[in-house]
Amino acid sequence: MELTTLAPQSLWHYFSQLNAIPRASRKEEKVIAFIEAFGQQLGLETKKDAVGNVLIKKPATPGMENRQTVILQSHVDMVHQKNGDTPFDFDTQGIDMYVDGDWVRAHGTTLGADNGIGVAAIMAILAATDVQHPAIEAMFTIDEETGMTGAMQLDPAPYTGKILLNLDTEEEDEITIGCAGGLDTNTEGTYQQVPALAGGAAFDITIKGLLGGHSGMDIIRGRGNANKLMNRLLYRAHQSFDLQLATLDGGSLRNAIPRESRATVVVPGADKAAFGELVLAFAATLKEEYKTIEADLTIDIVPGNTPASVMEPAYFTQVLRAIYAVPNGVFRMSPDFARLVEASTNLAKVSIKDGLFITQSLQRSNVDSTKEDVALAVKSTFENIGCEVTQTGGYPGWKPNPDSAILKQILSLYNDHFDHQPKVGAIHAGLECGILGALLNGPDMISFGPTIRGAHSPKECVQISSVERFYGFLLHILREIPGK
Repeated sequence: MELTTLAPQSLWHYFSQLNAIPRASRKEEKVIAFIEAFGQQLGLETKKDAVGNVLIKKPATPGMENRQTVILQSHVDMVHQKNGDTPFDFDTQGIDMYVDGDWVRAHGTTLGADNGIGVAAIMAILAATDVQHPAIEAMFTIDEETGMTGAMQLDPAPYTGKILLNLDTEEEDEITIGCAGGLDTNTEGTYQQVPALAGGAAFDITIKGLLGGHSGMDIIRGRGNANKLMNRLLYRAHQSFDLQLATLDGGSLRNAIPRESRATVVVPGADKAAFGELVLAFAATLKEEYKTIEADLTIDIVPGNTPASVMEPAYFTQVLRAIYAVPNGVFRMSPDFARLVEASTNLAKVSIKDGLFITQSLQRSNVDSTKEDVALAVKSTFENIGCEVTQTGGYPGWKPNPDSAILKQILSLYNDHFDHQPKVGAIHAGLECGILGALLNGPDMISFGPTIRGAHSPKECVQISSVERFYGFLLHILREIPGK
């Protein structure tokens, strides 16, 4: 089934066009040009700021001129993740999508529904000739997924709207009024390389099949972190054998829970069989621990090519201890909101190769002080083994305002539209609202969207029926925007 036959057709049409364009964070040149050309072809005022954010202004429809101007906002970049056995070039290929019942999915890669559905919804409204709406300022931001630099460097001067609707929430029955801030912690250590054991046996170990997911939204779900699991395995083996590490590569993106990790190790030839038995036994232990969460967890061990060099043994011990000790997952639950993670950290990337030991992690919190606390815990762990630590990309959270005027109106509209009330609260993920609120002098803001599952992983999918309901509700909101 073609996506363009789904309802609403205009939205799915633009989503399909969008997903034909490679649009990784910080590689958005093609999608920026696409959005610019789209606005210009409609004859609408279109501006690109210095960093690449695009603004398209559409006048109010007849009879709506005295309503308040609304900013509709979504980000154009997407997380590029794929399964290890999926041949795909994100720099040149469009997303290969398919319909699976009530869901749209991609073959072996992320789908880009985060936040492509929001972008497509805005485009459909801008192109529509039969939709009532007030004056619209469509804000398409860049680089939300790897640092929110688009929002942070946005030129606020052209914007006049005092209501901002962010279309980046991933549960259709939720209205978001707050979010977490974040901070990146990157570490780098150097080590001496020594010759591999003479007569040693080399093995390639792979952990794969984990769910992964969004390091904010999914961190509470207790999913396996491939970097931490690999370290547990290597630590256990190191206690029993003269284990040497040649290379390790785990995880990829800073805001995704790592799904895969690969290591090349060497053991004395005489320990070859015993080592293999230990790995398989410990793999069974991990699979038992995670059987209700990670049904597809796989740990493979195969003979490998003997490397010329390995990590110096004393430093290898330090690295194993540091990765074991570094916090990962939920750091603190919110005392103010039920089941809301206040602070967390995700060990997203571990790379060991050619004398360089690198980690990347992302700390999040709705409270700045606990964000700094968990970030310091991560920093201190790696400084203790002599790593150089840099912390960058910090961005603020969005403090909830339960007295928001637009929130109260939308709750009333929601009840009229769906005959029930939505959930209202904050999320443990980064939205651009906190940054944009400060830059635009405090517009009244909410965030909502359709149901998206598995964001930031190849299991990402969007519910078709929820997209139709979301879009219908968005049009309902625009018809009822209050007067100036």
